Formats: sequence, C-alpha cells, structure tokens
Amino acid sequence: MTTQFYAPPSSIRGQRVILDGDEAKHIARSLRKQPGDVVYVVDGNGHRFEVKLDHVKPKQVVGNIRKTTENAGEPPYHLTVAIGLLKNRNRFETFLEKAVECGVSSVVPLETDRTEVQSLREQRASNILTAAMKQSGRSVRPDLTEPMSIAQIVETRRAGTDECWICHEAADAEPLSAGVNASPVTPGKRPRLLVFIGPEGGFTESEVRAARDAGAEPVRLGPHRLRTETAGIVAASAISLAYAAANPMDRASFL
Repeated sequence: MTTQFYAPPSSIRGQRVILDGDEAKHIARSLRKQPGDVVYVVDGNGHRFEVKLDHVKPKQVVGNIRKTTENAGEPPYHLTVAIGLLKNRNRFETFLEKAVECGVSSVVPLETDRTEVQSLREQRASNILTAAMKQSGRSVRPDLTEPMSIAQIVETRRAGTDECWICHEAADAEPLSAGVNASPVTPGKRPRLLVFIGPEGGFTESEVRAARDAGAEPVRLGPHRLRTETAGIVAASAISLAYAAANPMDRASFL
C-alpha cells in the first residue's frame, strides 16, 4: 500500500497542498522525495489527493493536486461504537487504533453505572486516530465525541439510526454476525449503524432495558468473555465483514 500523508483542510489552498511538521520531515528525510515526485494526501474529511511535489524541504513540502478521490477507502456504512470508558487508558487507545482499521466512523466514550474513568487523553487520542487513518488507507478520520450516557446517545442519535445493537450476555441474544442485516448499499445512502459495548463489569440490567426500549437489539459476540476493547474490535470486525461480503469494495481505493 502506498504511504498516505495527512493535511488538515486548512492546508489545502485551492489546488495547492502544504505539509509541515512530521509529515514534511517524513517526505523529505525518510523517503527522500524530490520535486516532481507524486505523493498521496488525505484531509480527514473524505478526500484523497494525488499531489505532484514542487517544493521539498524538511520544514515544509508543497505540491499541486492532480486528482481528487472522494471517500477513498471508506466502508459503505456509518458505524458508531458507543464503548465504555476504561480505567486503563492505554487499552482504550488500542481500541481507537483498531476501530479505525475496522471501518468505525464515530466513537462515543460511554458513561455507565460501572464506569470508573470519566476522561481520556484528547490530543493523544486525536493523534492515534490520524495515524490509523493514514495507515489503513482511509480518508475520513473518525469522530471522537465527549463522553455520553446511554440516555444521551439514544436521545441524540437513535432517530437517525437504521440498525442498533447492544452487546450483552442475554439468554435470548443472537450472535451479532447473524443480526447484521447487510445488503448491497445504494451509493450516497450509507446505512447508519450503532452498537453499544459495555464497560468493565458490563451493563446493568436497567441500562440494557433502556437500550432495548429504544430499539437496540441484544447480541452476543461469541462463547467467551471479552475485555471491553476486544469486544469493540470484534463487533466492528463482524459488521465490516458482513458488509464487505454484500458490497465488494474497489481494491484500488486502498492504493
């Protein structure tokens, strides 16, 4: 896969792209690119640019956009994972990285009755999301919202959600892999999906009841007890695989 670089929208000026900081150093020193070489740049908002360089220095790299691809490397759905905050922030950050690789579009840190931590390292999390977007061949950097409760998520997001699940060890819960209603997606009409992942210790019965009352379908992730971050990765992977089977993606979109 071709290396991707990141430039925020503010660095895209007409048909010119300006990269600085670590991105410029990587291009100029590590890869030893020269004027006339071509690189690929994503802006985190769904645009991938094919850029021909005309100025290459360790402090700044500048080039002209030759081609723009919309939503390059993006899945045919919008998946929000609402996941319990973890006491071990490193494990939550591991989830963030893998969530990007698995096609998650939005992550909502979940405040629950059993949540022990109410915050995360915002700048570090942002850096992880950006690096994972570049590495995985995507062009959209997933959103990371402020921590929310199940009630807040239901109020703000449920009305616009096509499918919703809550991962729980309920006796009547079917496997998530069987509950995903994946089908060919019409371009421009990506289904909006929402999955709830509990914190360490799981959801309380009242939280499960609130989610189910709002339309969330209880699902299982397999026969074993999973850590929170593992459950999030497994859920995102199951949804990704289901939609990939129904909507073969253009391999060229990943360079």
